[in-house]
Amino acid sequence: MDTNLSDTQSKKHIWLNNYPKGVPKEINPDSYPSLVELMDESFKKFAGKPAFANMGTQITFGELDRLSRNFASFLQNDLGMVKGDRLAIQMPNLLQYPIAMYGAFRAGLVVVNTNPLYTPREMEHQFKDSGAKAIVILANFASNLEKIIAKTDIKHVIVTEIGDMMGFPKKFIVNSVVKYVKKMVPAYNLPGAIPFSKTIAANGSALKPVSLKSSDIAYIQYTGGTTGVSKGAMLTHRNVVANVEMNYAWMLPQMNKIKNNIMITALPLYHIYSLTVNALSALKSGYLNVLITNPRDMKAFIKDLKKYQFSIITGLNTLYNGLLNQPDFATCDFSDLKITSAGGMALQNAVAEKWKKVTGCPACEGYGLSETSPVLSSNPVDGTGKIGSIGIPWPNTELKIVKVDGTEAAIGERGEIWAKGPQVMPGYWNRPDETAMVLEDGWFKTGDIGIMDEDGYFKIVDRKKDMILVSGFNVYPNEIEDVVAKHPGVLEVACIGIKDERSTEAVKIFVVKKEPDLTEDELKKYCRENLTGYKIPKHIEFRTDLPKSNVGKILRRMLKENAG
Repeated sequence: MDTNLSDTQSKKHIWLNNYPKGVPKEINPDSYPSLVELMDESFKKFAGKPAFANMGTQITFGELDRLSRNFASFLQNDLGMVKGDRLAIQMPNLLQYPIAMYGAFRAGLVVVNTNPLYTPREMEHQFKDSGAKAIVILANFASNLEKIIAKTDIKHVIVTEIGDMMGFPKKFIVNSVVKYVKKMVPAYNLPGAIPFSKTIAANGSALKPVSLKSSDIAYIQYTGGTTGVSKGAMLTHRNVVANVEMNYAWMLPQMNKIKNNIMITALPLYHIYSLTVNALSALKSGYLNVLITNPRDMKAFIKDLKKYQFSIITGLNTLYNGLLNQPDFATCDFSDLKITSAGGMALQNAVAEKWKKVTGCPACEGYGLSETSPVLSSNPVDGTGKIGSIGIPWPNTELKIVKVDGTEAAIGERGEIWAKGPQVMPGYWNRPDETAMVLEDGWFKTGDIGIMDEDGYFKIVDRKKDMILVSGFNVYPNEIEDVVAKHPGVLEVACIGIKDERSTEAVKIFVVKKEPDLTEDELKKYCRENLTGYKIPKHIEFRTDLPKSNVGKILRRMLKENAG
């Protein structure tokens, strides 16, 4: 294939000439041999500063150092875990998350981030595929783990409760209310489960140092990728260190204007965007991450915002739109807000304009994927970019537009976005065939269709595959169809995405009944039992047949065209 490198290099000069003032065009992806060296440096440098805050409790970098070391020692000495073993973490944004994650790295483990809202079916796939040997899970979701743990390689279960990092008596009160008053913890039976409090009381001085290389895997980050079934993107320590360095460089001009060094982390840490741009980047900058456990509770979210004169906030279009539609949001203190980062889905013009009007801070949209650690490009954080675009490539990063015939597109011409840089994964976990489909000569094929304009700014105009984007999360029709097709009342099913003002797209399924008395309510109930919330079909249409090709393949394209 003609990769047209000379053409790519000539286009690179266009975006480099439009680089934001004060942002270096190159970073050193090998500045730290691994994330552990970055952690150790930050824990010493910022020891007395607050690192994470959640529900009225905060821990300093020094405390995070001690607690994560204790946790690592427990994994190593009590559980016998060794370098390369996989540890799953399944919880919302709580102080326990960074302790477990940083502790896992110190023990040389690979972290498998898991959405706590996954159904047992989804959990089983991820745990079996990754070969996770241990898990840290919030008690609220332990009943789901009980249903499938026998089918996995998980040998050690560490259970935590929401209030575990709060001091007495608040810990006791919060855990009791969650369990007995709100009844948010279904009964479960996991013999041998270890309380999280026991793991962080271990002897940290007994930890034996583990030698890590930059090429060692830090995360197996699950994604639909550009095709089909959920698979694990292997992200090395070098991949993630590089993206942290890029993020720091990109934000540096605005960070120099910040007084309070407080970052609002409303997106879940199991999502690669929040993980890198918030949690890991704060190691480099020494910022306080304010963890929001349930951002859907907008009133409580805003109440938390009012406690801080925050400097940086990250989120999705739907999150920002939701905040703006709460009258009380406008009364927050935005005097130190210098950076608003938007990713995961397109930032709508109306939302961007209203955000600037209410907060005084421009929102900058970026672009990335789980396979790229995640960020590839962004608009400048000072608001000088182009709303509706995904900005220009970050330092050490190249993007190009490739046409169907394999040649590079001209400026303004559409094609698939290919990416190259030190943040691009080496491949999918145990899936060489899938890896070969998306990596070619160091270039990652994103599956998104875009254009580059005359200023070097990129814009997404379509998607190559049938992937559906729901509030920043990828939903793949194959998975939905596989689940729905297992219902005994379903003969045939096809899944597409349709436009939705709130979530960019919504899932719609077309169903041919096997059982005439099958109802929409029955099917939705079944989907709720087998799919995470954002994957559940919002629209169901029953049909007598589905459009097919001459070889019998269901034509989603025709359904999509007829859906408007």
